[in-house]
Amino acid sequence: MRTLAILLLAAVRLAGQARLEDAAQHARQAWLGHNPAALFEGSPGVILQIPGADPSAAMGRGQAAELLSRYLRTAVEQGVDITVAREVEEGRGYLELVRRYTIAGTAEERRETVFLGLRRLGNRWVVVELRAGP
Repeated sequence: MRTLAILLLAAVRLAGQARLEDAAQHARQAWLGHNPAALFEGSPGVILQIPGADPSAAMGRGQAAELLSRYLRTAVEQGVDITVAREVEEGRGYLELVRRYTIAGTAEERRETVFLGLRRLGNRWVVVELRAGP
């Protein structure tokens, strides 16, 4: 019974990534939870452009997750909204997230737009590009 439940959960997770809207919700939750590993899960490589770091060529998802984790370390998320989720061509998608956050120990709320480029690999969407800025 336990094995069946695990298999069903895995199937739901994969099926949930089949739609771009579900991938957008997954990205939103990963960002809210400061979980870059989940955000880049399954990606063959990521182009990362975040404030305070030089724009990158494609790097491995582990390296991209570590850099993004360092960037997010002092932020306290107040909210993340999905403003755009669109398939721009067959197998290529685009997400735009607007995050509201504070820096730990401060009260001033800041806003930042996060642009995510996605590619469809098999039956799921994966992040291949992330650009963040005011």
